[in-house]
Amino acid sequence: MKIAIYPGTFDPITNGHLDILERALRLFDKVIITIARNPSKNPLFTEVERLAMIREALQTYKGVEVDAFDGLLVEYARKKGATAVVRGLRAISDFEYELQMALMNRRLNDDLVTVFLMPNEKYTYLNSSIVREIARHHGDVRDFVPPSVLERLHEKIRHASPT
Repeated sequence: MKIAIYPGTFDPITNGHLDILERALRLFDKVIITIARNPSKNPLFTEVERLAMIREALQTYKGVEVDAFDGLLVEYARKKGATAVVRGLRAISDFEYELQMALMNRRLNDDLVTVFLMPNEKYTYLNSSIVREIARHHGDVRDFVPPSVLERLHEKIRHASPT
């Protein structure tokens, strides 16, 4: 069985993430979409909320596991029996960082390959930070996130806004 890890913050999961996941599922038998705990980030949603949103968005998908992890990605991949890491590339600006991470992961575990997937062009400008910012200013993000995420995003923004 070919297993891949798709790590990220997913704060929140977007249609761009789903597009990359769907592409990965064409290549791998199982994709583990996992929240990489990063203490330097200050997410809008808690880990529990993000895991719930991901599970809701993926309830019709086959061959997907949802998880979270601490520590090195290469160790997590080894523990899960994964042979690949999936990363989405939207623009040249993503490439430099992603290449650096892929090369370091290869140095730490030569058996783990990184697969870069490009999203549909309609998602090349899309990321979670932009979605959060638009939502904070009460902009329409319904084309950017799954419906269940849209509801949670509106609720979170409503409770975070001063009344």
